[in-house]
Amino acid sequence: MVVAFCPNNNEVHIYKSSQDQWERLHVLEKHDQIVSGIDWSSKSNKIVTVSHDRNSYVWTLEGSEWVPTLVILRLNRAALCVQWSPKENKFAVGSGAKTVCMCYYEQENNWWVSKLIRKRHESSVTNVAWHPNNILLATTSTDGKYRVFSTFIKGVDTKDSKAGSPAESKFGEQILQLDLSYSWTFGVKWSPSGNTLAYVGHSSMIYFVDDVGPSPLAQSVAFRDLPLRDVLFISEKIVIGVGYDSNPMVFAADDTGIWSFIRHIGEKKEESSGAKAFTKFYGQSKAATANEASETSKSRGGVHDNCIISIVPLSKAGSPKVMRFSTSGSLSSY
Repeated sequence: MVVAFCPNNNEVHIYKSSQDQWERLHVLEKHDQIVSGIDWSSKSNKIVTVSHDRNSYVWTLEGSEWVPTLVILRLNRAALCVQWSPKENKFAVGSGAKTVCMCYYEQENNWWVSKLIRKRHESSVTNVAWHPNNILLATTSTDGKYRVFSTFIKGVDTKDSKAGSPAESKFGEQILQLDLSYSWTFGVKWSPSGNTLAYVGHSSMIYFVDDVGPSPLAQSVAFRDLPLRDVLFISEKIVIGVGYDSNPMVFAADDTGIWSFIRHIGEKKEESSGAKAFTKFYGQSKAATANEASETSKSRGGVHDNCIISIVPLSKAGSPKVMRFSTSGSLSSY
């Protein structure tokens, strides 16, 4: 197993798992500021990175070295997130400039170019998610809204023979906008079939949308824990949510399509006394705080000590069911 992550700086580290140990293989150094988004394509074996320096690079493995190619995003604010499309012929970048950059490769000019979806978002774009059809793109934003756009690009995408299909929509056309959260919205994902979409906000609620289009069916599920930051469909009817509670949460739909919270993947530890909680909160020393955090993580069955900000599947592209997933947090990755 090989993973790529940013250790909270301007570098990307690539590690390989070997006999229960992790070995560092490469360090990708090109960005000037913190790397805010990474996505590794499973088919073409390319890595795309974005950064607060407002640039993007596509990394290609040539021999034993990763070679970067600069992608001009034409942004005046930080790039915040990135994701390859299912066909890996383009990728989307969300930014603090209230825009989404749609990047694709021009064969005749031998470079990556970008088209912008402008004047749709009222604040920073925090996350992007591709529909399996390679055309529809869902976004979340700190303006509290969730949106779906058409990203059809002539010469890159192919038209669908069905009338009224997403390919009939122009590039950047807004298909849907929902304002269910009334707070910042973060992670968003489509189900494997593309029939259902889930997204999370800063309000300790998760939202599910069916029949994305003019007449969508939406439902929300409230929970008592801290807000979520990201979400992942394990199957059509099972979703994993991760966030500030540092403990993955399982949601599932019944036979009637009603979603509900099922359980935490790890159990939490109950504090034995108010004094211990006081000590943990204020901390008498760095060593004591680190030891208590480690003990709490082990006792509750979880592995993260802080907010989990991302969850990605560890499965072959196009697989209808996810058997393993990877999570990354403010202090660690698993």
